[in-house]
Amino acid sequence: MRIEIDDPARADVYALLEEHLRNMHELSPPESVHALDVTSLKRPEITFWSVREGSVLLGCGALKELGPEHGEIKSMRTPSALRGRGAGRAVLNHILAEARRRGYKRLSLETGPAQTFQAAHHLYESVGFQHCGPFGDYNLDPYSVFMTLELENHSPLA
Repeated sequence: MRIEIDDPARADVYALLEEHLRNMHELSPPESVHALDVTSLKRPEITFWSVREGSVLLGCGALKELGPEHGEIKSMRTPSALRGRGAGRAVLNHILAEARRRGYKRLSLETGPAQTFQAAHHLYESVGFQHCGPFGDYNLDPYSVFMTLELENHSPLA
């Protein structure tokens, strides 16, 4: 697997992000969809990566800087047909390493509720993320689950 900074407008990545947005809108009302579109993922405070095996896109993920010590995971997605190959864990570990390299003390994320995002919850919890309240500009929402990880208290080998 190869993880590299990528252009979210690249054709196969764009298609995956469109799938992601469609899926989020199927599961949540519009005001509860916090997935970013391609234009938003090109903002300077966001770094976007793809995960590939050869030329096959296995997934993507992004890191948004919320402040000098706090980052947010965005746009974690693997194509439905290619799940279970470890791409999600690989990009998550890559984002964790980058957050540490940047000196972040905390990494947070917003995802959907456990009944529809059980695999995502399991992945995040497996590396130490814990449930928390809303952060940044988020508000309490029955369609959102907020999680955070204190990087200073977390071993990179976990």
